[in-house]
Amino acid sequence: MITAVLLALRCSTPDVAGTALPPEALGAPPQVDESPTAWACTVETLRAGRECVFEAEVTSSTDTDVQSQAAGNIRALKDIGRTLCAQAAKPPSGVAADKNLAAQCERKFADAAEDACGLDGKVPVVDAKGRFAPAARACYRQLSQVLQDTAMMATVASACCQCAEKRGCPGTGERCHENVSRQEVGPAALACLANQCGEACSLVIPASQMTSRDSRPATQARRSSQAAGSL
Repeated sequence: MITAVLLALRCSTPDVAGTALPPEALGAPPQVDESPTAWACTVETLRAGRECVFEAEVTSSTDTDVQSQAAGNIRALKDIGRTLCAQAAKPPSGVAADKNLAAQCERKFADAAEDACGLDGKVPVVDAKGRFAPAARACYRQLSQVLQDTAMMATVASACCQCAEKRGCPGTGERCHENVSRQEVGPAALACLANQCGEACSLVIPASQMTSRDSRPATQARRSSQAAGSL
C-alpha cells in the first residue's frame, strides 16, 4: 500500500526542468524575497524604539572613497535628525514639539552621528532598502538612546519647563529638562516651580515639597488668627 502511494506521488510530480511553471504554482522553484522584513532595523524602528534585526546587505567601500563614504553616512543621519527629534520632543498632551527640547535633541543626535556613525567609511550605514548595516549597531544604539531620552523628558519635564520659562523661574534653559527629569533642581527653582507651576510639574516635584507648599497658606492663616487673638 505504501509503495503504491509513493509511486503515485512520484508519477504526479511535475517535471520542473522540462516544464515552465508559473511562480505561484506549488511545485515552482522558491523565489527569494529581498525586501526588508518587519524585523529589519530601519529609520522607522529607530523612531518607534522597537526591537529589530540588522539584516542589511552592504558592500565594502573602496580605498579611494572611504572619506566620502564616512561623511555621507554622517550627513544622511543628520538629515533625518530634525524630523525624528521633532517627533520625540512632542509632549503626550501637546500638538507641537517642545522647541527647546527638540533643539537639544538635534544637537545630541548630530553628536552621536559624528561619534559612531561614520563607520570609518568602510560600508554604507544603511543599504539601498533603508536597512541599517550590521556594522552600525553602536551607531543605532546611540541614536536610539538620544531619541528615547528626549521622549522621556517630553513626557515628564516638557510641560514643567515650559511653565517655568513663562513664569520666570530660575533654572530654565539648556539644562531644565534634564534637571527636572532627574529631580536635580536647586532650592530656589524648586520653590518657584512648586508655587507657580505645581500642576505642570506634578510628575517631578517631590511630594514633600508639594505638601509644604499646600500647607503654607493654612499655617500662615493660623499664625495670623493666633496673633489677632492675643491682641
